[in-house]
Formats: sequence, C-alpha cells, structure tokens
Amino acid sequence: MKKTGIIIACAVLAAASFTGCKKPDGGKGKGDVEAVFAVNAYKVAPTNLDDYLEFGGDVDASSSVAVMPDTAGKISQLHVKVGQRVKKGQILAAVDASRPGMVFAASPVRAPISGTVTYFPVVVGTSVAQSSIIAKISSTNDLEIETSVPERFVSRISMNQKAKLTFNAYPGETFDAHIKEISPVLDTSSRTMSIKLAIDKPDPRIKIGMYSKIHLVTNQKKNVCVLPYGAVITRKGETFVFVVKEEGDKKIAVLTPVRVGIRVDNLQEVEAGVIPGDVVITKGQTLLSDGSLVNVISVAENE
Repeated sequence: MKKTGIIIACAVLAAASFTGCKKPDGGKGKGDVEAVFAVNAYKVAPTNLDDYLEFGGDVDASSSVAVMPDTAGKISQLHVKVGQRVKKGQILAAVDASRPGMVFAASPVRAPISGTVTYFPVVVGTSVAQSSIIAKISSTNDLEIETSVPERFVSRISMNQKAKLTFNAYPGETFDAHIKEISPVLDTSSRTMSIKLAIDKPDPRIKIGMYSKIHLVTNQKKNVCVLPYGAVITRKGETFVFVVKEEGDKKIAVLTPVRVGIRVDNLQEVEAGVIPGDVVITKGQTLLSDGSLVNVISVAENE
C-alpha cells in the first residue's frame, strides 16, 4: 500500500507542473494531452546601459604645503588646531631648541601660505627635527580623491572619465567627479595603478578625510536592448532566448538565437536577435523546447 501511495503522489505532482489541453478531434493522437508551461516574461524596450567599476577612496586637498621647523628641538607652544584657517605668516607653533647648559629663545613656526590646517600631529613636548613635518596647510576649495585600480582593470581607465561619488554621511545623494590624473606606473607590490579624481562642483558638505565610494562609468550604451541575465540560455556553445509568439488563441515559445554584448549586474545587453516589443521568457525557459506551448503569468517592463 505504501508503494501505491507514493506512485499516486508522484503522478499528482507531475500533473500539477503543466496545464493539459486536448488536441483537436479527428487527428492522430486524439485525446492526447499537450503540455502548457507556465512562464514569466519581459517586454523588450530600448534603454541606456552603463558598465562601471567600483572603488573607494579618501577625500584630500588637491594642493597642500608641508610645514617644517627652522630648528630642531621640542614643541613648546601650539597656537592652532586641525581645521583652523590661517593666514600666511601666522605662527602655528614654537620650538624650544634649548639644551642642558644652553638656553635659546623659542623659534616660531609660521604658515608658509594661507589655507586650512589639515594635519597637525604634534603636541607640547614632541621632539622635532628640521626635516619633521609638523603640519600641513591645504586649500579646501579644490578637493580630490585618490584610489588604486587593480591591474586587470587598467585598460578601462582613461582621462576625464566620469564618476559618481557617494558618502555614508549623505545617503541617497550622488556627487559628480571625473578622472584628472592617472599614474604612468603601477605599484609592483600591490599590482595597482593610482588615479586621482576631481570633484566637479565644490560642495561645503564634503570634508577632507571623508571616505567615498566611487562609481566609475567605463562604458555607456544608449538605446540598447537589454534582458534580465537569466533569460539568455546557452545550448551547444550558442546563446538563445525564447520569444513568445501567438498562433491563434495559443502562445508558443520560439527558440531564437541572439548575440549578446556587455553584462552589467543582472542586465544583459542583446546586440542582435530581439527587437523592442518582443516578449522574452525569463523564468521557466529551461524546460522549454522550440514550439512549446506557454501560459504567460506575468510580463515585466523596463521602468
């Protein structure tokens, strides 16, 4: 009895996977049931497709000047802090060059240019040499982002290439940028190439030191046909899709060869084989053969 119950259950499940319809009376195979497959589909429409790379980088000033003391000694006074605007010649700190048995007047460290203090790591008592960088003065009106590109992507990078920047501080907002500098050499240890991006429109909300996600557009396709990636199937090394065609009151799946282009995320460009308005099967196609009857449950469209 158990074996009989299993056989009946399997038969019920198999019958539930398709809808039965009888062939017209008078033909061979009268009373036979022809499978009708339930599928989902997508209506082809022209759209724009942007291929891209994503990196991350820190915001920095495009121009800055390192500040070093005129004499070695210990920091005895601090007159500014990070983020403070200073004028050329303004005293930033003082260095005491005194040694046991020798007393000297404090040597002032002055700002070589006007700008904003973006780096100031010293504290009172810090020992410094004449080659020590004790501060950096930067222009905050002209910002840039530096990042490293893996060697395998170098061929997709070019000057003035457009990019979109996002920051965790401003969710949902994007800021335009472009590549302004490409290193002529690669770092042999990391196998990466350094690039710098300029922010197109200065925005006071963007601060030096902020981390940005960089969405770099590498290829722009306009008015092309795209499909969900899963709609394309491969048979014997060639690519196909199933296009829904109507024959009287029936819908059939027609196996159609296509030539594919670039893939971006879950979207596949189709260069030839389909045209705008075609309804292409996106789910359920793996069970189909050329000419299969289908019942289209839903048709998605590009928004």
